[in-house]
Amino acid sequence: MTESESEAQKPRPPVLELDQSASAAAYEPASSAEQGEGGRAGRFWSVRRVPAGLLALVVLGASALTLYDVAAVRADRPAMQWRRTLAHDLDTWRPDEVGVLAVSAAAVLIGIWLIVLAVTPGLRALLPMRREHPHVRAALEREAAAFALRDRAMEVSGVQSVRVRVGRSRARVRAMSHFRELDDVRADLDSALGVGLKDLGLAAPLALTVHVVRPSARKR
Repeated sequence: MTESESEAQKPRPPVLELDQSASAAAYEPASSAEQGEGGRAGRFWSVRRVPAGLLALVVLGASALTLYDVAAVRADRPAMQWRRTLAHDLDTWRPDEVGVLAVSAAAVLIGIWLIVLAVTPGLRALLPMRREHPHVRAALEREAAAFALRDRAMEVSGVQSVRVRVGRSRARVRAMSHFRELDDVRADLDSALGVGLKDLGLAAPLALTVHVVRPSARKR
């Protein structure tokens, strides 16, 4: 038996075929739709590189400057002017002064901002998709979802132009129809966009709002 024949007789792993058809689960409540075969699909968390980097630079600079000044004092050198001025101001300032209150309010706001960044996921432009496999997570950008729905809407007879805005929980569609009855166009848009929402494969279904209007008459 040749080497090629022996390799041909080896068992091959099964091929997974991904079903791209529309699924009725897209219209189920969010509690059940988010739970796919691969587990719950949560939102993606932002790394927060810019705020973390800025905070690290501020802490590093303040620590290095303070450490240098303390080492200089230990070496029988005078303390730096900024530390003497800060010690004098802390000794003379009163808590009810405007400057103290302003600095305190700014510190509180910065602290609240950092806490909000730490406990919120961020990446609001990404819509989590259903997890079909345990070790695979996917997301769809809201702009890409809007493009896909817009293409679906433009296939409807009577639609002249369409504008789609996709939020975290709702897709808003505003279409202009230059012929056919508006109710008929709206019904076809509801049907076509409903299938389009299913095909997106999102973990949490988007609510759909459709408005159909006539194009405004041009002034001559």
